[in-house]
Amino acid sequence: MLSLAAIVSILCGIASAQTGEVGDLSRARAHYQNTRYEQAIELLNDAKDAASLQLLGQSWFMLAEFKKAAETLEKAAGLRPDSSDIHLWLGRAFGRRAETSSFLFAPRYASKARQHFEKAVQLDPKNILALNDLFEYYLQAPGFLGGGKDKAAAVAQTIASMDSAEGYFAAAKLAEQGKDFSKAEQQLRKAMEAAPQQVGRVLDLARFLARRGRHQESEAEFRRAEQLAPQNPKILFERAAAYVEAKRNLDQARTLLQRYLSLPLSPDDPPRHEAEKLLREAGS
Repeated sequence: MLSLAAIVSILCGIASAQTGEVGDLSRARAHYQNTRYEQAIELLNDAKDAASLQLLGQSWFMLAEFKKAAETLEKAAGLRPDSSDIHLWLGRAFGRRAETSSFLFAPRYASKARQHFEKAVQLDPKNILALNDLFEYYLQAPGFLGGGKDKAAAVAQTIASMDSAEGYFAAAKLAEQGKDFSKAEQQLRKAMEAAPQQVGRVLDLARFLARRGRHQESEAEFRRAEQLAPQNPKILFERAAAYVEAKRNLDQARTLLQRYLSLPLSPDDPPRHEAEKLLREAGS
């Protein structure tokens, strides 16, 4: 029979181990929030619990390692099948695998992305990030992969009932997809009115105007975004992306992207690998 001292020693060891795991996860989250994804991965490589595996999978995703992200997040989902957020990230990982795979594998990964987006919404009907991603999937995917404008429109109505600005943005996407550009612009301006302090709403309009070849108006909106949030790095990225897409002002696009890559970013900003890809497209 164990002595009291031995029992205390064992319990202390267990508590210490648990504290260490929590400490590693906490430190990994700090690295993740500062986009130090490699350091987060180092701390989480031996992860066994769902929360750590989810963060590990997200870190792989942010480094464009979509296969590793999907495999890791599937392990997390196995431990927490009721987690809407894990299924959301699984959908994103399989979606990017579909985008970066050969035509033989892309349909399979796209279908998995849809299934996980739908599961995320089923588990938490108020998860607006999952609703947004499901909307985008339905809008972009062909019917044989489960997409469809009617499905997208139904999700857009749900989004609008929860967040009016997001609802207007979804309506704008639907209108633009249907080549009703006047309505799309109207909805984007309504989104700006509904959320006047959200710089992303101004950037949405600026990018739309750039796509329509209305470059002077687009520049005016980018300047408005700078006045609203002078330190927001996303403005640099979106402006550069508009230039690269239009194949204009490429020297300025490269300067903007180099500035963007030199700044401290957050996970809410476009990943560095996307900026580096744009830089290559701009001729760097």
